Formats: sequence, structure tokens, C-alpha cells
Amino acid sequence: MNEKHFTPREFSDLCKVNKQTLLYYDQIGLFSPIYKNDKGYRFYSIRQLEWFNVIELLKDLGMSLKEIQQYMKHKSPASFLSLMHQQKENIVKKRKEIEMTERIIDAKIELMEEASRLDFHQISLEQHTEATLYLSKNIKNILEEDFVRLVSEFVDELYVSFLDTGYPIGGITKKEQVLKGEYTNYSYLYMEQPNPREDYPHLKTRKGYFLTGYHIGEEKSIHETYNRLFSEMERLNLSLGDYVYEEYIYDAVVKYQEKDYITKIMMEVILE
Repeated sequence: MNEKHFTPREFSDLCKVNKQTLLYYDQIGLFSPIYKNDKGYRFYSIRQLEWFNVIELLKDLGMSLKEIQQYMKHKSPASFLSLMHQQKENIVKKRKEIEMTERIIDAKIELMEEASRLDFHQISLEQHTEATLYLSKNIKNILEEDFVRLVSEFVDELYVSFLDTGYPIGGITKKEQVLKGEYTNYSYLYMEQPNPREDYPHLKTRKGYFLTGYHIGEEKSIHETYNRLFSEMERLNLSLGDYVYEEYIYDAVVKYQEKDYITKIMMEVILE
């Protein structure tokens, strides 16, 4: 042997793996020594290092050993190039997922810290700068079984299109429903998009004056908070605008009982 060869121990140290990994790969026919002498001793070549590194790369990218073996049966420059392109697409997708997860965590930290400073018994008149919302399909007067399906579709779209920003999913109720006391007969679900994508449809801008209050407790008693908001609207000589927006501040994520949930209600108003 003129070429320098490595024992299993030496090659495993070179590859930063356990020697048993090399033995297992040999047993399943995935990666075998380049040379075995008459006494059965196994040896590896430096030229095998690149292929071993590719196996480990493919494993890190989520391919199973069985899938790697399938590639081995049909390997060629063209199939390797195709495999690398496919894995590159997977990496890009995973990176987007990680970036989205980081945005979600940052948003939830910001929102929870902000919530800790709020007075949930206060009603305030606020002027909101422009906020962009991503909307669901119209869900007004929808049957319960269809509601479940459309909510699921909305959540899936947020994930697949990387539109989940970590902000709460809210509901938009039109003026006519609110005036009839149908406070949870939402027309749309929404999620705020702090950095909206220009290429995406179904976006709505929210801005202007809002009378904002907080409902503490179960949904069945939310009319009590709406009555308080209407009383304050009358006192301030305001009229109801086109939409009311609701979103959870505290829900089952941070509270055990529904009586402790906090719902933020933002009533679009017109100054008289």
C-alpha cells in the first residue's frame, strides 16, 4: 500500500464520529472501507472523507440512511446535482421557518411586556397610526362546521406563506352586527403584519380614532363591556365607525380559567 490509509479509529477521529458509526455504515452497505487486508483489518482512504462528509450533511438535512442508500444505487453527477438543488430548497424553507419563529417570539415578548403595563379597567380614546392586517375569507353568518374549516385554512395559510407574525388572531365585526348585539358574528379574522409584503392580497389598513376597552372574563358576558364602551362613546359625543376589532391579550396560553381571559376591543369611532 503506497497510499496512506487510516484505521477505523483514525478515520473516525478524522470524521469526528464514533468508530461504531463506521462499523454500522459498513454493515448496511452505505459506507465501507476502501481496503481490507488478508487478516480482515479494514482501512479507509483520505479520498473517502468527502463522501463521508456528504453523508453526514444529508443526515443533518433530514434525509434518512435509507434515502441516502437509495441515492447510492443511482448516483451520478446529474443525480447529485439534482439532490443538492433539492436540499438547497429545503434549507431555504427551513431558514424562513426559523426566521418566522424568531419574529413570533419577539412579538410575543413585546406584547406580553406591553400587556403588563395596561390598566384593563380603563377605556381610552386613541388615535392609531396605520396598521396592516392580513384577512381571512368572509366568515359572517357562517355555519359552525364551516367556521372550523375556514379558521383552519386561515391558520394554515399564515404558516405556509410565512405570514404568522406572532400577533394574536383577531376578529373584525361590522357596524351593523355590533349595533344588533351580534358582537362575535365576525366578518373576518385577521393578523397584524408589521412588515407587510407588497405581493400579498387580502390586506386591510386599520387607522384612525378608536375607543379601546378590555373585557375581563368569558365571552358570554362580553356584552357588558360593549355597554360600557357605548356609554363612553355617548359621553364623548362619538359615533360608531364601520368596524370593531377584537383580539386576546390574555388567553389559555397564560391563564388557567376563562374568567381571567382579557379581550381587547377597539371600536372605530367618528368624532362629532
